Amino acid sequence: MDGIDSEILAHLQRDARLTNRELARLVGIAPSTCLERVRALRSRGVITGYHAAVQPRALGRALQALVFARLRPLSRDVIASFEAYLAQLPEVVSVFVVSGDDDFVVHVAVPDIEQLHAFLMDRFSTRREVVSFRSSVIYQQTSTRVLTSME
Repeated sequence: MDGIDSEILAHLQRDARLTNRELARLVGIAPSTCLERVRALRSRGVITGYHAAVQPRALGRALQALVFARLRPLSRDVIASFEAYLAQLPEVVSVFVVSGDDDFVVHVAVPDIEQLHAFLMDRFSTRREVVSFRSSVIYQQTSTRVLTSME
């Protein structure tokens, strides 16, 4: 990673729909060089994909929350199974396996408080491996759109 790669990544994180020609112009390199660098970033696993950012509220999911869960018995199989279970639930935005008092932090987006309650009762409290869970409603979300190298 050098400064040009970092600049390419910053521009793509802000707008992944940039054409190669436009990206090359913004970075100040030839389009062929830009294309080679983007391909190299993908092949090295630095760029893992492209996505469209969506507004949950516009999709009828006005309420977002973080659900903190503790599991027992704690083993690789139990963690993998629970993670796979969560990944297929439509309410789940992202799943984090964490250290500390909780084993999982689950970001969910649902229409309203009643749906959050139903999600917790139907999806969490019925799971045998979940020994406890708690939730926190998200009031505001600010995200860093551009991640840069620490070098």
